[in-house]
Amino acid sequence: MQIQEQVIAEIAKEVVARLRVQMQQPLSFPSPNSSGAGGHDGVFSTVDQAANAAFEAQIRVAAMSLDERKRMIDIICRICNDRREELGRMEMEETKVGRLDHKILKLTNMRFVLGVEAMRSDARSDGTGLCIIEHAPWGVIGMMLPVTHSVPTMASNAINILAAGNTAVFGPHPSGQRVAQYAVQLWNREIERELGVANVVTTVREASIEAAEQIFNHPKIALLCVTGGSAVAKAAAKSGKRVIAGGPGNPPVVVDETADLDRAARCIIDGAAFDNNLLCIGEKEVFVVSSVADAFVQAMRRAGAFQLDSAAIERLTKAAFTFDGGGGGCTRAHVKKDLVGKDVAVLAAAAGVRVPASTELLFGETDEDHPFVQEEQMMPFIPVVRVRDVDAAIAASVNAEHGYRHTAIIHTQNCETATRMARAMNTTLFIQNAGSPASLGVGGPGYFSHTIATPTGEGVTTPLTFTRERQMVVGSALRII
Repeated sequence: MQIQEQVIAEIAKEVVARLRVQMQQPLSFPSPNSSGAGGHDGVFSTVDQAANAAFEAQIRVAAMSLDERKRMIDIICRICNDRREELGRMEMEETKVGRLDHKILKLTNMRFVLGVEAMRSDARSDGTGLCIIEHAPWGVIGMMLPVTHSVPTMASNAINILAAGNTAVFGPHPSGQRVAQYAVQLWNREIERELGVANVVTTVREASIEAAEQIFNHPKIALLCVTGGSAVAKAAAKSGKRVIAGGPGNPPVVVDETADLDRAARCIIDGAAFDNNLLCIGEKEVFVVSSVADAFVQAMRRAGAFQLDSAAIERLTKAAFTFDGGGGGCTRAHVKKDLVGKDVAVLAAAAGVRVPASTELLFGETDEDHPFVQEEQMMPFIPVVRVRDVDAAIAASVNAEHGYRHTAIIHTQNCETATRMARAMNTTLFIQNAGSPASLGVGGPGYFSHTIATPTGEGVTTPLTFTRERQMVVGSALRII
């Protein structure tokens, strides 16, 4: 038995070593194939071709049983999981933001996305007859993808829309288009092979502003879903179609005097460090009650975060932001793209310090008005602000969140305090005594999606988000009771 264990251990070491070598080799991006029809396996030369192909496919998808739709979803989940290293590395090399290990991990999270199990029918009856309420598909949905999570967003949205009987035309960010095209081809090939339906999700070869506008205004695209910046959401709204829009966030964290500080520190690091803090739900700033602030700082250090002093924070701030006069004589900070999603070592160098290779997150104390507190900075640095008491912490959180109503977190053993903050924040996601990923079913009881529609109010998207409610009525002749 001991010999067998040694052999297994040696094999495992060899597999890991080979994987590391493969991951270090330069990656050649597969080029989308072409055909006489202008596209192949979902990748087309024009938006019109992509929309027409998705329109034809949707007629067949809408007629599928839920079991058949589940088979399509299972194919997407299986490919995301089985080819996670390949797709994760492709996305990392193309977008150049985030962490490779977390790019890979995000592709395994598709199992937490709601599929056909979310579909339901409702009914009611009275003396006049029976009413059956069904959730019908919209048709072809135009979906815009962010550069931060190109394939994961596309996969979770594809699962939602296919479960509901829709198809989609995806508009990737130009800096994430090649990996999106490749994933679309992989999914379509396998879905067509197993179910005989082609082009259930489509995209175009060249992502651009012009292509996005064509998606927004194409007559065969019935509904729009935008995950990204506010500018693209505003552009989509001009189409006159219904828009499901993800919006910005700047999630605050409150730590009060009753909190389990070591647990709070670990949760904050896990959330804020994930993919170098690119997640919109990720912890962005901490307001800690003064009476436990020193102990909390020590807990952060014990958990592996590296503390920057005031001089290092000032250097990092100058590297991370530009400043202008703003309106009314107020100085306004703007996040530079240079450090967004970059590794801790890159930020540390900008701050003029060296950190251990294992460091996942930088942190340091600032005041409440600091740019790192007030701006959604998406970097593996989190500012810590001391406040008088929990009421001051909640007020500061409301101010820093700017009414985005996206995500807020509290670490407290007092349920009344948590309730008070939840009501004051009125966010789509609210988490108590857990890291932000728990709000999406990763280590928590929620469900997963990369599109969180805060401005338009749908919240974490599900298959039902992409349906139309339909009532079918039968007169009194068909009374059951």
